[in-house]
Amino acid sequence: MPTSDDVASLHFRGQTHEFPVITGSENELGIDIAALRKKTGAVTLDYGYINTGSCESAITYLDGEKGILRYRGYPVEDLAANSRFVEVAYLLINGHMPTPHERTEWSGLLNQHSMIHEDMRHFFYRFPDHAHPMAILSAMVVSLSTFYPELSQHRPEEPEEAIHIAATRLMSKLRTVAAFSYKKSIGEPFVYPRHDLKYCANFLNMMFSSPVCPYEIRPEVVKALNVLLILHADHEQNCSTAAVRLVGSARVNLYASVAAGICALWGPLHGGANQMVIDMLEEIRDSGTSVRDYVEQVKASKGRKLLYGFGHRVYKTYDPRAKIIKKCCDDLLSVLKVNDPLLDIAHELEAYGLHDEYFLSRNLYPNVDFYSGIIYRAIGIPKEMFTVMFALGRLPGWIAHWKEAREDPRFKLQRPRQIYVGPNMRVLRDEDKTREH
Repeated sequence: MPTSDDVASLHFRGQTHEFPVITGSENELGIDIAALRKKTGAVTLDYGYINTGSCESAITYLDGEKGILRYRGYPVEDLAANSRFVEVAYLLINGHMPTPHERTEWSGLLNQHSMIHEDMRHFFYRFPDHAHPMAILSAMVVSLSTFYPELSQHRPEEPEEAIHIAATRLMSKLRTVAAFSYKKSIGEPFVYPRHDLKYCANFLNMMFSSPVCPYEIRPEVVKALNVLLILHADHEQNCSTAAVRLVGSARVNLYASVAAGICALWGPLHGGANQMVIDMLEEIRDSGTSVRDYVEQVKASKGRKLLYGFGHRVYKTYDPRAKIIKKCCDDLLSVLKVNDPLLDIAHELEAYGLHDEYFLSRNLYPNVDFYSGIIYRAIGIPKEMFTVMFALGRLPGWIAHWKEAREDPRFKLQRPRQIYVGPNMRVLRDEDKTREH
């Protein structure tokens, strides 16, 4: 809580107003302007919410200047090296690493809820051939609220057990829905989850097994997928997480809130960027353009041509997740003996950017999207599924934020203000009036 002298003063139209300063656990500073409009009659204008903190959160700490990312206090580097995705998901949702008993119980619940309701199969069959998996994913997730209505949007207080079951159910079923979405998009029969496989291995088996060709589950691939999902698990108040919180503030159920997050993630400026990176690398390869010439084209286009995989709204240095993914990418392709020319282009592009003043002056360093798509390609996951994989990883973060917001005593409907710049009051002309109704 702020101390009595920990305030910020605003001089506005001849008056001075004071607002409390909030200090976070990592000494982040925020000015609490909740009373700004009441005191001054004015609101803030902050396009893109660049300087706006929408909440206090205990889930993820991010320092973009220093390249720090921690989940519940744990450095993401340690979690990626020493934990499985399901353990990190438990950490984000429940606030602590699971004990051996909790880990066993959690794994059992994930297995128990891995099947989807058989009636949901009819939904898959009604989607058009080659429907984008993200469209299917968002529709199927929101439909879960009709099959499992335990979390009612009409009751302000939900039992903790009901929320826990809903979170576990969604964690498990989204994996199945994602795999089914892919199978539907390529016209292959669905592969059901197996209780003898762990989370990531189970997903890979549902994705790639078929009645005529069983999938060989390689531990190196399972490890790489665990790392990717961990690194995508949460990232503070990004676009999709903010969407989950915003929609959730209307007291809608978890499934509807997460469906909104999936739709937000779909965009090429957010979760869809890893697919755009592969498109960019393929364009460089197929056109025969040198990396230097391609970068010069981007510079000359004045924003019409984008360089995907570089730069980040928050990070002003190398994205810590990108460092881990780069090593994971090099290691996996070496083990699998995959020679992907896109990796060579990516290495060359990164090396160019790290020594070019255009990149350095704009803090354009590789981000989490730059190498992740190459790993997915090596695993066999097509571009259309990249954003689905992002959603699968980001799910525990969405659940954690939805849950945290509901448990916050200051929980309220989010309703941003605006500055109106339209026409002043106008009067309808006689010829504009409708004579008949």
